Amino acid sequence: KYVEFLKKTKSRLVVTNNKFLSVIPSQIYAIEVPNVLLSISIITSLFYPDSVNDNSDFGVSRINKNDYKNLKFGNNVLIGKNVKIGKNCTIGHNTIIEKNVSIGHNCNIGNNVVIKNSIIGNSTNILDGAILGKKGFGFFPEGNLNIRYPHIGAVIIGNNVEIGCNNTIDRGSLSNTVIGDGTFLDNQVHVAHNVKIGKNCIITAQVGFAGSSSLGNKVMIGGQAGISGHLVIGDNVKIGGGSGVIKNIPSNTKVMGYPARNIRNFLRDNKIND
Repeated sequence: KYVEFLKKTKSRLVVTNNKFLSVIPSQIYAIEVPNVLLSISIITSLFYPDSVNDNSDFGVSRINKNDYKNLKFGNNVLIGKNVKIGKNCTIGHNTIIEKNVSIGHNCNIGNNVVIKNSIIGNSTNILDGAILGKKGFGFFPEGNLNIRYPHIGAVIIGNNVEIGCNNTIDRGSLSNTVIGDGTFLDNQVHVAHNVKIGKNCIITAQVGFAGSSSLGNKVMIGGQAGISGHLVIGDNVKIGGGSGVIKNIPSNTKVMGYPARNIRNFLRDNKIND
């Protein structure tokens, strides 16, 4: 399904198996391997040796008031090197912001929050207990073992975003996890690696996104819905609570149920008045 990207890529090297050698453009050098996932994992680990375990930043230290003026913060706040925090931000107790994180102006960060591998826009609220930028659930089976897949992407959060309590937003694997401007996430939402959420979406409690799915703008999702991986959900889509989405959903559609289907059909089949 990625063959079309070969026509546009600026890469001079492509890792592939012999099944696809015939479709590699002549200007691209093909590196033939028996197992692409395993090979990419090995290559990525060579360039980013810490990405498999994604260990804690042991270079953090207690925040220094002189380094961050116009900032209000609680007790036991730990900050890594090269962290950028804008003006008029508030950071709660026991929060850890690891190296190279960037946070915009007028942001509110709650208590017991962990942020790493992230770029956060202006006027964004991150509530208590949220974890942003840790590695996702990336692995693949190889023989009798499950091989951990390196995650080297970031979390990119736009302006005026709300991240609820105890949300977990995973860093991307080879690309980034993105949450667009004006999007609000309720408590206990899980956003897996490489997920792209558009602008002004509303995601209510306990919704889970599997990896690499993409949402358009102004999507609304009811509580406890599950979104499978590698799906495309259009603009202005409404997904009922408790739904299981296992295929793409076009724009301006309302769905509900498991598997999720047109909401009128769901209500009719279950003899519910809409």
